[in-house]
Amino acid sequence: MTNTPLLLAGIGVLAVGTFSMRFAGPALRSRVEVPERAQKLLAAAAIVLLTALVATAALTAGHGPAGIARPAGVLVGGILAWRKVPFVLIVVGAAATAAVLRLLGVP
Repeated sequence: MTNTPLLLAGIGVLAVGTFSMRFAGPALRSRVEVPERAQKLLAAAAIVLLTALVATAALTAGHGPAGIARPAGVLVGGILAWRKVPFVLIVVGAAATAAVLRLLGVP
């Protein structure tokens, strides 16, 4: 059985923490000076994190490799995004690539 009051307290603590973090950014923006080097480092870190997330999601399925179709779809989506194609067409192009490859028997 679940401990409902404890669960509600946990949700409340997380909600207050989330609100506090979201409020602190605009409230402290004019008071705290972040060095330009730190800003560049954080921007690069965000790119690296998103790249790692995409690579992990594209190349693995469960505990093994994802095969060829999924990474090919992600590659097509990346190329379309690089060419500044509308987002809906990026998603459709990536999904269609993976679907066609799987239809042809490519894992």
